[in-house]
Amino acid sequence: MAMVDLSRAPMTDGLGRRIDYLRISVTDRCDLRCRYCMAERMRFLPRNQVLTLEEIALLADLFIARGVRKIRLTGGEPLVRRDMPDLVRRIGRHLGDGLDELTLTTNGTRLAEHAEALRDAGMGRINLSLDSLSPERFAHITRGGDIARVLHGLDAAHEAGLAVKINMVALKGVNEDEILPMLHWCDGRGFDLTLIETMPLGDTGQDRTDHYLPLTRVVEHIRRHRALTPLADRTGGPARYHAVEGMGIRLGLITPLTRNFCADCNRMRMTCEGKIFMCLGHEDHVDFRAALREGGLAAVHPLIDRALRLKPARHDFRIGIGAPAAAIHRHMSVTGG
Repeated sequence: MAMVDLSRAPMTDGLGRRIDYLRISVTDRCDLRCRYCMAERMRFLPRNQVLTLEEIALLADLFIARGVRKIRLTGGEPLVRRDMPDLVRRIGRHLGDGLDELTLTTNGTRLAEHAEALRDAGMGRINLSLDSLSPERFAHITRGGDIARVLHGLDAAHEAGLAVKINMVALKGVNEDEILPMLHWCDGRGFDLTLIETMPLGDTGQDRTDHYLPLTRVVEHIRRHRALTPLADRTGGPARYHAVEGMGIRLGLITPLTRNFCADCNRMRMTCEGKIFMCLGHEDHVDFRAALREGGLAAVHPLIDRALRLKPARHDFRIGIGAPAAAIHRHMSVTGG
């Protein structure tokens, strides 16, 4: 395939927002079945519908050429995909030359096997999803996951020199009593913590309204114990960060429902099938796979421009009485976190 022209102007959507952050789902498969994310019995994509790692790397090259400065690799669980360090190494060669940061979101179950290779391939930071420190509760939320494997992976990441941020989905009646203890635990380990409101993506077989916990309520609870000071810090994503009194870590809040962050959205998402979604909360997308396989990168260029025109002003997520159980039919594992 032809080399990418690195002289292209930065990407801007129809509302004038600079798009410089790409999240790439490398697989829709996962070795856990978190209750807020997936159904217990999932049907995954046939292998021939999934982009090869070489195709993902080529598309990453193109997006970096078009102005993407940060890439996050997601899934499903990205580390279930074989040869992930090779993909990290391939994309990571752009670090310092067009790309500012390459990160990974993982559930941590296979991190012990890959942490050192990821660091050697150029990755400096990971986000790890961890919704409970209780082995029993963790197993319940993940439908059978073993927290010992995750904690072992965290130790391996620390030893390899990877910076770690913990992502915790706040779930009413499930883990809300663990949020403050999790904050203290993260401070003891030197991990930033980001809390996330559950989103109505895909049919998980459960009513999310039962477990929806507004982060406004969580913040009120934390402030009874620790003062929070808003920070101007940004990591390229939707989290808004706070300093926590007496702690050396940051608390991030991702609030798609209580306070959406759409006005300054800088992101697009590419699924493992090569579909580009300009918004997590909309079904509109542009399919790159056929164009790439039939016409190479030259055929993909105009599709990027089409995707930019499709980006909506905001998402339409709603949870509560009268709202559908799933605002979007596809699961989070399909689009990527």
